[in-house]
Amino acid sequence: MIFIMFILMILNFTYNFRDYGIKNIDNKALVLAKTIEHSLTNQMLNDVINKREIFLKQLEDLPNINKIWLNRQQKVIELYGNGLSNQTIKDDIDKRVLETGIAEKHIQESLFSNSTYRITIPYKATSTGVINCMNCHTNAKEGDTLGAISIIFPIDDVKQTGITTISNTTIIALILIIIIGFLINYLISPFLILFDSIKKVMGKAQDGDYSKRIEPSKNKEAQDVSLWINILLEKLQTALDNIDSKISIFLSAEETKTKDPLINAENLIDRISAIYKFRRTIEHDEKLEDIYIRLAHIIKSNLNVTDINIIEANTKNGNLNYVYINKEDFCDLENTICRADKTNEIVDSSQFQNICPSCRKKDSNYLCLPYSISNDLDLIISIYTDNSSEIPALRENINFIKDYVEASKTVIISYKLMQILKENAITDPLTKLYNRKHLEDQMPKITEQANRASLSFGVLMLDIDHFKMVNDTYGHDVGDIAIKRIASTLRENTRNSDIIVRFGGEEFLVLLYNCKEESLLEISEKIRISFSEQKIPAGDEIITKTISIGTSIFPQDNKDLIKCIKYSDTALYEAKKTGRNKTVRYKKELNKKESI
Repeated sequence: MIFIMFILMILNFTYNFRDYGIKNIDNKALVLAKTIEHSLTNQMLNDVINKREIFLKQLEDLPNINKIWLNRQQKVIELYGNGLSNQTIKDDIDKRVLETGIAEKHIQESLFSNSTYRITIPYKATSTGVINCMNCHTNAKEGDTLGAISIIFPIDDVKQTGITTISNTTIIALILIIIIGFLINYLISPFLILFDSIKKVMGKAQDGDYSKRIEPSKNKEAQDVSLWINILLEKLQTALDNIDSKISIFLSAEETKTKDPLINAENLIDRISAIYKFRRTIEHDEKLEDIYIRLAHIIKSNLNVTDINIIEANTKNGNLNYVYINKEDFCDLENTICRADKTNEIVDSSQFQNICPSCRKKDSNYLCLPYSISNDLDLIISIYTDNSSEIPALRENINFIKDYVEASKTVIISYKLMQILKENAITDPLTKLYNRKHLEDQMPKITEQANRASLSFGVLMLDIDHFKMVNDTYGHDVGDIAIKRIASTLRENTRNSDIIVRFGGEEFLVLLYNCKEESLLEISEKIRISFSEQKIPAGDEIITKTISIGTSIFPQDNKDLIKCIKYSDTALYEAKKTGRNKTVRYKKELNKKESI
């Protein structure tokens, strides 16, 4: 670029200098021609025009004039003849000037030979001013060309001066360019090299390779810049490596990586951020069911599936139950074995059709994923599709599901522990029946339900006859067996909607849901007879025991449930007093006996 600028500058300078020299020659030539014109006019006025040849010869002898000659127009020839020998028309230039009356200038240039400049100017007739040409040239009109003056003189001195000036300028400019080039090489070249190195390093970084470094420079400023950039790249690469090695441990096996670790780090952070937000959200859900609903929604929305079931599997007792059903329950959990629960491995119907016997629909497409939540609990996520070709795509996203299950694990365990604590708080540890606290918690709801739906609850209060004798004779272990037997008897002879409570010691309370008067005695007797048939092991012996039962109906006997329980207790006391092993229905007369 500098060399091109140098050439253009020299060309421009040469052109301008030549143009300036030519204009200067033009001015001098015009002055000389006018001077000769005025001299000839004066000679005509002084009547010495016949001496003009001597005058012209003297001018030609001057060092800066090669040749001078005059040309006469036809009208002048008609009046005064052809004149001198040097007044004839020599070439076409003379003809054109005589014909047009316009001055012409011509330069004959040569770099290695003589160069000349020619000017031919017209001599025009005028009647204004000091001289009136019409006085002598009677056949001419104002503005007619009477003749022409041609002058040729050398311009080698101007050419030589221009060549010398241009040569000196070129040398000076060349020296200046060399100095500038040296300065550029010394000052700018390190930065150009630095820039080229930065370009290469950044090009590699653009492709995901942050291991390249900028080469050191001898220039202090460039060296500092390269050092700063290298330190920045080193920090960036170290940070990316740490992100990849440390953050990725919080996720399952990673998805397909790109060549750029920065994009990989961004993807990792996005995944962790989304999982963290999910975790924070489910921590504030009130019920465990809400967590399963949210987990199912995440899977459906991100994997574009519509049919999904979530099953809880109790590893201790083998029980399985649905905790989320999207459309329908595809699996028969009661009568068949869940293959994913049994094998604890992924069940893929695309590998073997009808692989799981518990699936209700034959030839359906499903992917069942088992996850261990705790020692006591597994979670099975079953995804169903319309087309078997969708299964491989789902398998590629197993890690996505696993990440969200892992995020849910501690929250699910926490909710399960809360459920266990809550159940322990309201459950009798020996019989696994509800305790008195649960009854107290449920009494407002039972009262409201009975009033709202006009329902009746049968109230049974019962205990084992002569239970103290069992403990005294056979020990408390046998007594505990008897209490467990009466608990199992109550479960076997009541419905799931009924409430069974260990009221205290060997005393039990049963609330029969929507119980009519005619069913009250029937159920009571069924319980009594069933327990009397129980064989209770007592060491080497087998014993049998009986129970006494007191009954009432809420709210027919009283709109206060507590009083109805009290009435049943009164009836139980009457059964004990009148022989035991019987059922007594509460009547108002029993209150009078109790008071007596």
